[in-house]
Amino acid sequence: MPSGRNATSSLDPLIRFEAGDILGGKYEVIGSLGSGWEGQVYLVVERATGIERAAKFFYPRRNPRNRTLIFHAKKLHRLRHCPIVIQYHTQESHLRDGYQLTFLISEFVEGEILSDFLKRQPGRRLQPFEALHLLHSLASGIECIHTMRDYHGDLHVDNIMINRRGLGFDVKLVDVYRWDPPHRENIQEDVFDLIRLFYDSLGGRRLYAKQPPEIKAICCGLKRSLIARKFRTAGQLRQCLERIHWESR
Repeated sequence: MPSGRNATSSLDPLIRFEAGDILGGKYEVIGSLGSGWEGQVYLVVERATGIERAAKFFYPRRNPRNRTLIFHAKKLHRLRHCPIVIQYHTQESHLRDGYQLTFLISEFVEGEILSDFLKRQPGRRLQPFEALHLLHSLASGIECIHTMRDYHGDLHVDNIMINRRGLGFDVKLVDVYRWDPPHRENIQEDVFDLIRLFYDSLGGRRLYAKQPPEIKAICCGLKRSLIARKFRTAGQLRQCLERIHWESR
């Protein structure tokens, strides 16, 4: 999937597949879902069942001795009870040009990347109440990860999958990145990222001065010291959103 890290400028030909290719004798490639710093993701169909899945291949240079793949599989499994996390199924292998490629199979999530969703909105932004609903969905999902004593570490508009459901949003994290053990600083960084996403979804700096006080009370002018004092975890941010009192105007 697209990544916030410096995306590779050229795709690795070793893991470049076309529609109709068969992977490991079990999966047929439907098409590409995207590529990023770590690898490429394909929409595949399980030949035995007809069920659509996502297959992620890691660039060999990013995956020495399958360390990156194993890290992802274990982290997704550990966080499997968090609804915001894509469900990992299994790992498979595929022989390509004499090289044994290992890849991850996970659920296929329909929707669109948040950056694309925002581009389709009037003015390329959300209205305050829409943005609040989006932030609440994201904060609730990240809260579950924090409760599991873990963190994401790289939240941005290109690694969040979104589906609009009435007033709310179904959101999924496209990927997980960080290797470091979770610390308070890591969890706080997730909170900064959530509020930055909220700020940007509202139009960012060019429209911030016109936002109502309730919105500014959440964004805190993007001042990290103020945000850290007010929201130490995604759970505290979620609780704040559920208690917002709107002044009559």
